[in-house]
Amino acid sequence: MILDFFMANTYKTLIESPLGYLEISTDEYFLLSIVFKEEFSKTPEFVPEILKKTVSQLNEYFTGKRKTFDIKLKPQGTDFQQKVWNEVKLIPFGTTQSYLELAVKTGSKNNTRAVGMANGKNPIPIIIPCHRVIGTSGKLTGYAGGIERKKWLLQHELKYSNRSDLLF
Repeated sequence: MILDFFMANTYKTLIESPLGYLEISTDEYFLLSIVFKEEFSKTPEFVPEILKKTVSQLNEYFTGKRKTFDIKLKPQGTDFQQKVWNEVKLIPFGTTQSYLELAVKTGSKNNTRAVGMANGKNPIPIIIPCHRVIGTSGKLTGYAGGIERKKWLLQHELKYSNRSDLLF
């Protein structure tokens, strides 16, 4: 257990996923972050309910049983980043949206670079599905977890959706 800058307790655990290890961080009520990790580390003895719920829902997602998440989130970011992440949360499972479409929804078609930067700073990947944002041409561009993980996530969602028109 560590203290963050709000003096609230932060709890972390690691789970194994098809994408490698995921480090999940919460306070007692909200999911704070998910980070891709290369190696396993010990998990804490006390695990708050939000952490258990997040692990359970991620496992359901990876087995194709869950398409939406019901977890309280508290990502840290600027007002603009929050605006982008709120729009990204609206992109349905098994679909994609271009950076340009997202830029228009967040204020201006000229914001594509800013949208890309905000998307890249998303502290809660998978649950805030930044992997669903692609280039206007349909090309997979940028993903903090790496393009191979982005491709895997999109193919995974395609497999469990009713769509067959997206190929990556």
